[in-house]
Amino acid sequence: MLRRSALLLPSLAFASPLFAQGAEIGTAARPLRVGVTQGVHAQTFEMVAEVLRRDGFQTRAIEFGDFIQPNAALAAGDLDANAYQHLPFLEAQRAQRGYDFVPVGRTVLTLMGVFSRRHRSLDALPQGARVAIPNDPTNGGRALLLLAEGGVLRLRPGLDFRATVADIAENPRRIRIVELEAASIVRALEDVDAGAVTGNFAVPAGLNPLRDALARETEQSVYSVLVVVRRRDENAPWARRLAAGYAHPEVREFVEKTFGGAVISTA
Repeated sequence: MLRRSALLLPSLAFASPLFAQGAEIGTAARPLRVGVTQGVHAQTFEMVAEVLRRDGFQTRAIEFGDFIQPNAALAAGDLDANAYQHLPFLEAQRAQRGYDFVPVGRTVLTLMGVFSRRHRSLDALPQGARVAIPNDPTNGGRALLLLAEGGVLRLRPGLDFRATVADIAENPRRIRIVELEAASIVRALEDVDAGAVTGNFAVPAGLNPLRDALARETEQSVYSVLVVVRRRDENAPWARRLAAGYAHPEVREFVEKTFGGAVISTA
C-alpha cells in the first residue's frame, strides 16, 4: 500500500532514523522518497509506485499543497526526487534559489485552461473583468501568454513564460489581472470573472480543460512535468528506474483513462 503524507513540514530530518543506515534506496528499509503535489501528480505517482512495487522497488510518496516546499525538501535531503514541476519553473527556481537540480525524465502535461463560472467565452468578458492568474513567476507568465493567444490582451513582442503584468502592451477591455496562489484560483472562480488554472488543480475540482475551458494550451506546450533530482543523483540507478516507471504502458493507460485527455502522458 502506498504510504502518503498530506503535507511535508519545512524539514523532515526527524524522519531519517526510520531508515536503516546504508540501506539501498528502493528497499523496504529505505524506500525512495518522492515529493508530489496533491491531485493529478499524486494520483499518477500512485500508479507508478504500484508498477515499481510489483518489480520489487519500494517508494514513499510525500504530498504537498504548494509549489515551493517540494524543492526546499529536495534541497534539504528530505526527499530523493520530486515530480511536480515543468522546466520553466525549475529554471526559475535554480536561478532564484540556487538549487543544483536536474531533470531525469518526463511525466505528464497538465493543460492550463482559462475557466469561468459566469461567462461562456473569452469574448464575453466585460469591460473591467477580473481575471485571476497564478502568482508564481512561470505559471503567471504562462497564463498571460494564454490570455494573449485568446485575444484578451496583447503582450510586448518576443516574450515567453517570464512575462509579467508589466509586459501588457494593450488591454482594450481594461481587464484587471488578479494574482493569486495557484492552488486557490479554483475556489476564487466564484468571485472573479475568469481564472487560469493548471490541470493538477482543475481536475480534482471537476473541471476538464478539454471540455470546460474558455481557452486552453495545446499538446505542444513546453510545460511537461519532470522527474527532478539533485545533480549528484543524476545517474543513480534508482533515478533511472523512477523515470522509467512513468513510461510504463500501464501508467500511460492510467493517465489517459483517468483524466480523459485533460492530462497527457509525456514520458
